[in-house]
Amino acid sequence: MTKGRVALVTGGTRGIGAAISLALRDAGYRVAANYYGNDAAAERFTEENKIPAFKFDVAEYAAVQEGVKQITAELGPIEVLVNNAGITRDGTMHRMTPEQWEEVIHTNLSSCFNLARGVIDSMRDRGFGRIVNIGSINGQAGQYGQVNYAAAKSGIHGFTKALAQEAAAKGITVNAIAPGYVDTDMVRAVPYHVLEKIIAKIPMGRLGRAEDIARGVLFLVADDADYITGATLSINGGQHMY
Repeated sequence: MTKGRVALVTGGTRGIGAAISLALRDAGYRVAANYYGNDAAAERFTEENKIPAFKFDVAEYAAVQEGVKQITAELGPIEVLVNNAGITRDGTMHRMTPEQWEEVIHTNLSSCFNLARGVIDSMRDRGFGRIVNIGSINGQAGQYGQVNYAAAKSGIHGFTKALAQEAAAKGITVNAIAPGYVDTDMVRAVPYHVLEKIIAKIPMGRLGRAEDIARGVLFLVADDADYITGATLSINGGQHMY
């Protein structure tokens, strides 16, 4: 029954999100890719991959509910949700502004509530659902200069476990993936000398690839992955064994 299920991927037109969208499409899902900030990239993504892109701010509850309604009207009920959207606003605590804190918490963590709230009733009614929340190695281990990001990603792991308990009786699984450092635009922005030190700590000797994360998502959202819930799958090349 995997074929034809509607899957929504937030932040789904670039980086890890784009790889997830493509993997789901290739596996037979009807994919909706959410985005917010880059119209040109989203248009290019849709044109090249024939995956519709829907623009709304995942940090805004009302905007999310309208976005879910639009996707449902155009594609059908959302049965797979991948909460992937995320931003960084790095800075040490003594320099961090309230705006830096709030932007990251709202976009990275509150978005998981906003999206899950938007699809949970339909999933419960249908007796099926797959939710995958993209956490981070830095939510597990912490990271200098990222108290906001680490807090949000750590919160995702707790959110996942609690929602998994609530949703299990209705045939809904809720899991998380904690990527390590993945070769994306966000990671490439790290100064080269810092990136060298990061790679030196990865037993596999390389950065992750977006496709590595996408394969983990495919595994967790499969129809027959129905006995896996409340789990966090760490995909980090052995950098942090949690």
